[in-house]
Amino acid sequence: MAMRLTPPTKNVFYISVICAVVAFVLYLLGVFGIIDGGFASVSHFAFWAAMLGCGMMTAGVAMKGV
Repeated sequence: MAMRLTPPTKNVFYISVICAVVAFVLYLLGVFGIIDGGFASVSHFAFWAAMLGCGMMTAGVAMKGV
């Protein structure tokens, strides 16, 4: 059974997935030392990008019920 999302929920879902992918890529780039500027600052930004994605996913789930 396929899950059918309404247009606002679908957009929120796509944006949250993009935030999660950006967070994962930034984390890996920081771990491998590709991005300079200190691992702590890169991982800090990756953490908040992941939190943004998680919050948006939560908002999307809440909008699904509306």
